[in-house]
Amino acid sequence: MKTLAAGLIGLVALGAVLAVPDRPAIAASEPQELVEKARLTAERLLNHPEFSMLRGWMRRAKGVLVVPSLLKAGFLVGGEGGSGVLLAFDRNKGWSDPAFYTLGAGSFGLQFGFQDSQVIFVIMTDKGLEALINKRVKLGVDASVAVGPTGAGVEGATTAGLGADIYSFSLSRGMFGGVSFEGSVAIERNDWNRSYYGEGATPTAIVMERKFTNAQTSGLRKALEVK
Repeated sequence: MKTLAAGLIGLVALGAVLAVPDRPAIAASEPQELVEKARLTAERLLNHPEFSMLRGWMRRAKGVLVVPSLLKAGFLVGGEGGSGVLLAFDRNKGWSDPAFYTLGAGSFGLQFGFQDSQVIFVIMTDKGLEALINKRVKLGVDASVAVGPTGAGVEGATTAGLGADIYSFSLSRGMFGGVSFEGSVAIERNDWNRSYYGEGATPTAIVMERKFTNAQTSGLRKALEVK
């Protein structure tokens, strides 16, 4: 019972985080830690033998959303959440600096387990990129999401088939049984964007207009370069 109670408390805490994206008192190192974890995630997945086709898709991508740790847990009531970074690609300018986001979802039904996944969402269309930048996007509704075309270890949500706006590639640890999650919501972390870049640093200003930059993102941007 203690384990169950702790799990439910964790889900409540997760819900609070997703409901209040503009939290105060951010440690200066937290955004940089996420940038570094995103770099390691990109390097791992881009060089993983199960993701041989990922590099080819990255060459045609409009952008990426990298989530180093997407946690999924539940006992009848489920929750899923994690922080990530969004970058856009320009053929002449290369990769933009990252904007910070939170990804989360919740569901009810017969389910039990825990899973921790490293995920790269490869954004293939202008529609998919604009949806993530301009509003709190619901994946599968505002932008279609499909599983990337690779083997085992890949997880995606909502729609399948060619022509999707976004393709997901992930490596997972742990197990999760029951209903799959649909309708994950991506929300910009305005507090982190401002603390990392300064006042006025919105996803549009960072990713599209490129008005803000931070030298400490160079490793992540380099990791996403695919020859």
